[in-house]
Amino acid sequence: MRVEVFSDIACPWCYIGKTRFERALAEYEHAAEVEVVWRSFQLDPDAPAESPGLTVDHLAAKYGVSRERALAMMDTATRAAASDGLEFRLDRAVAANTFDAHRVAHLAVARGLGPRVMERLMRAYQSDGENVADPDTLVRLAAEAGLPEDDVRAVLASDAYADAVHTDQRLARAYGVTGVPFFVFDAAHAVSGAQPTELFLAALRQLGPQGSGTKAAVAPG
Repeated sequence: MRVEVFSDIACPWCYIGKTRFERALAEYEHAAEVEVVWRSFQLDPDAPAESPGLTVDHLAAKYGVSRERALAMMDTATRAAASDGLEFRLDRAVAANTFDAHRVAHLAVARGLGPRVMERLMRAYQSDGENVADPDTLVRLAAEAGLPEDDVRAVLASDAYADAVHTDQRLARAYGVTGVPFFVFDAAHAVSGAQPTELFLAALRQLGPQGSGTKAAVAPG
């Protein structure tokens, strides 16, 4: 079974969803028969790559609310993350463009380090206040997750994996993905949102090897 996971590094619910899905996969009896493919998605493709501001200020401006209200909106994700053992510091998150970070994630997949690098990039954004659009920061973060620095620099100095990111984005549109995280099982069934671990496990058991193969409920995002 193949599970395609559309997510954005800048999305707190994607980090939560990744954690819950991977826990479900660890419990799944046929996990060795599941291929997980991480797909790039940008919630804000127009986010600045240079001198980005704080995410809280971006949200306040986007929704026309006070900074305090924007922080309260973020607190919902922070509390959900804490229940899954994740420590978010969204008050210092930087609203940087994630396109180059997604290119680095594709390099990581090619080197067999996709989940590890994706984890580091998500934690950098949601917890560490890192600017994931900054090339030097991306090189350091990827190296911490096991990628050679020279390889990351070479990718960032070129347009390598840009087509891969665009291909993922086109595929998301073809699937009708409008929000992330979004999980597609065998190109036929979907679960939307950072659902509980139990729901992901039920979907794996229902749709995977030895399962009934009937359509899983599409949970709201």
